[in-house]
Amino acid sequence: MHEGIYAQSKADFISKLAIALKEASETAYWLIILNKTEYTDEKTYRSMRADADQLIRIIVSTLKTIRKNET
Repeated sequence: MHEGIYAQSKADFISKLAIALKEASETAYWLIILNKTEYTDEKTYRSMRADADQLIRIIVSTLKTIRKNET
C-alpha cells in the first residue's frame, strides 16, 4: 500500500488497491497449496493464512470506502 501514497489520482489509487487485492488473493491461494502439499506445518499455515485474510479484508474495506465516497 506504500505505493498508494504516490498515486497520481483517486483512480490511480483504486487501481493500485485492486492490484494489491489480486496479489493478496493469489498469496492466499499459494498458502493453501503449500498446506495441502504439507510444505508448511498447520500452525504456520494458519498464522500466515490469517494474516493474508486480514490484509484482504483491509483492502476490500478500503476499496468500498473509497468507492462509496466517490459518489
